[in-house]
Amino acid sequence: MSVVLDLHKVEDLSPAGFYVALRLGFAFPVEEINQLPPDWVAHYTKHRFMLSDPIIRWVYSHTGIAEWSELANNDPNGVIRQAKTFGLRHGVVISVFDNNPEGQRSFGYFCRGDRDFEVAEVNALHAFVLQRHREMEPPRNLTQAEIEALIGVKNGKRLKEIAYELGVSEGAVKQRLKNAKSKLSANTSTQAAAIASSYGLI
Repeated sequence: MSVVLDLHKVEDLSPAGFYVALRLGFAFPVEEINQLPPDWVAHYTKHRFMLSDPIIRWVYSHTGIAEWSELANNDPNGVIRQAKTFGLRHGVVISVFDNNPEGQRSFGYFCRGDRDFEVAEVNALHAFVLQRHREMEPPRNLTQAEIEALIGVKNGKRLKEIAYELGVSEGAVKQRLKNAKSKLSANTSTQAAAIASSYGLI
């Protein structure tokens, strides 16, 4: 399993469900994929398990791979034990961090109901999380002028206001936003500002 998996292959390997958070910073990930059973998500949310979840604690203090069974001994609220009653009987968690300046890490946990994951399967899932983490790396080529224009958009200002504050023409602001949209693969200036904000760039 040296080929990096696509999402369909991940679904095949994790028939009981999985969750992936990409480029998680202080509060929210840039992107998340939640294919956990809805009943488990509702139960987890109702009981505020995130505050005591040993899997989440491990993610924030480690990189690499851990089997859920390794974390079950440090689970005073029985989160992992309760997950089993929702079909999440066997799990593996993967955390990656590349020392990026934004301090963003990515993680995923993957579940089966029938058996433990095989080593080759775990390695393939690790490669998937690492690749998606790298794909979501924020652009490093935004200029300071483009960032300043995006900040104005984020703050709800009109082109005329942004131009006045920056001491440039409206045409210059438009060009800066056009460049930023291209670099961020955004369709609109508002979308570009939202993407830049999610990356922690503005």
